[in-house]
Amino acid sequence: MRCFWRITLASLCLFSCAGVQAQTDDRDVFVPIAKYIVHGDAESLSAWFADNLEISVISPMSNCSKNQARLIMKSFFENYTPRSFEISHKAGRPNMKYALGVLNAGGENFNITIFVRSKGEDYLIQQIKIERIQ
Repeated sequence: MRCFWRITLASLCLFSCAGVQAQTDDRDVFVPIAKYIVHGDAESLSAWFADNLEISVISPMSNCSKNQARLIMKSFFENYTPRSFEISHKAGRPNMKYALGVLNAGGENFNITIFVRSKGEDYLIQQIKIERIQ
């Protein structure tokens, strides 16, 4: 019986530690952003946009409002239906982070670079760049 309780206690500790790791992963700002990109959800993605941001979607970089950026992303997703999106690299410092990833959409591949900056306890997208892979 004593062995049973040791195994039970050890199992509870293991599951508790696994839960803490999952919570840490949930706080990765790029997890929901990647989800919205792969689903082609410009509306939800735009909730992460700063009020003004830099955007480049197969074009030169330009500054625009949150609403303009949402419309640009909506148009992109309508023309290039996302199939998969994999983040290949993440880095940064406490108040600023970036991620690099590859999007397969509309039968083509695109490099995506996303820069986020903290605003209080939240992060907002300051720049998003989508380039066609040649």
